[in-house]
Amino acid sequence: MLTNMAASLQSARFSTNYSPLSSNFNQTSLISATSRLKSCQLEPNYGAKRRWRRNLVVAASAESESGGAERFYLNFTGFPFPLGPFLNRRTIRTEAVKGCIWLFEQEQALGFSSVSTNIRMTVIKLKSGGLWVHAPIAPTKECIQLLKELDAPVEYIILPTFAYEHKIFVGPFSRKFPRAQIWVAPRQWSWPVNLPLEFFGIFRAKPLKDEDDSTPWSNEIEQKILSSPEVGIGPYVEVAFYHKKSRTLLVTDAVIFVPRQPPECISKESLLESAKNGLAVKLLSKGKEVPDEPVVDDKLNRQKGWERMVLQILFLGPSNLLEPTASFAQMSQKLIVSPIVKTLVFSKVPEKVRDWIDRIVRDWKFQRVIPAHFAAPINASRSDFLTAFSFLDELLGERVATQPSLSILFSSLMGRAASYFPPDDMKTLSSLDQFLVSVGAVKKTVSGRKRR
Repeated sequence: MLTNMAASLQSARFSTNYSPLSSNFNQTSLISATSRLKSCQLEPNYGAKRRWRRNLVVAASAESESGGAERFYLNFTGFPFPLGPFLNRRTIRTEAVKGCIWLFEQEQALGFSSVSTNIRMTVIKLKSGGLWVHAPIAPTKECIQLLKELDAPVEYIILPTFAYEHKIFVGPFSRKFPRAQIWVAPRQWSWPVNLPLEFFGIFRAKPLKDEDDSTPWSNEIEQKILSSPEVGIGPYVEVAFYHKKSRTLLVTDAVIFVPRQPPECISKESLLESAKNGLAVKLLSKGKEVPDEPVVDDKLNRQKGWERMVLQILFLGPSNLLEPTASFAQMSQKLIVSPIVKTLVFSKVPEKVRDWIDRIVRDWKFQRVIPAHFAAPINASRSDFLTAFSFLDELLGERVATQPSLSILFSSLMGRAASYFPPDDMKTLSSLDQFLVSVGAVKKTVSGRKRR
């Protein structure tokens, strides 16, 4: 719950889910743009134990970052937490696995704030020669052109979650590929009115089922569903997929890997706006005097903007936005469960989550993970994945003592650094959780040992 971006994800899930007013506007005066290729290197320092380097081919439109007709996409939806950008969305395509898996990313902002992250669509080429599209993004002219450059038909469009920041693009995207089949996660819902998928422009959708070997792609891609009881106003549903040929695990919001540097799709304007010492910084400065000074466009300010974005996405109200570097360093460069998802969702249904995680690591020998937000692909093993969920061992201590699982062995070997979140940064989120529990908006626990 990403996205996922985490702040926008969770805000959206506790907010009104309205019909999207969105369009892919065709400009008759559009000048056909050429494409350019450039190489880049993604170099996360995963934990403290190993470094990996992967050369990715990146493609983007030749238009400037300021946008253009090919990036125009009118998007006002999700009142009172609309998702920006409202008019222009730049698309970046990377080749994650040569000739097999491509990642398409756009910026996604929370309402009118200066908080942004990336949202990712993953495309896999099947043996049939067709494309399998996971979590569609806004179908701008640029996005569709980059997809068509793969020179393969779109056969399947997948909605792997209930979350509206992914749901709103499925309808508009599917209209660009009317012959493609649409498959959606089960138990779709919206609030305060539980609207049917057709209201969001999604027609003739087929339901995804847990460990279903009858899907057209089952010989190449397997699936496992986390479908929890209602944790608040609705259930949490997420479908994980495993691409066998490339040994790749696809998730939506289950885990994230915050990179040191901001994703390329996030505009410098967003980063510099976040670097300004605005109201949020003044409220979250640990009582220190906040200087009122202009922000110049340089590397340091762009990095400060990114660090502030990340802490707000992860914690809603971090302890110190004025000086974000220390907390950012503790949360970046490791595979984690987002604090918001951990606190408001997974801690409520630990048995359900544990069963899902155990089934994933038991059956799938993945070597990389692709989430829908932040960095990807992440070079991660099953033990790395389990370490991110080691907090479940504390919640399920009684069950663990009598029924040891494979995850305990891995977690004990890898340590629990991935589950450590700075206590000062967690205060706002913990207080919000306690308030939601006290008013009955969120349950204390639905399964597993109740917290005292």
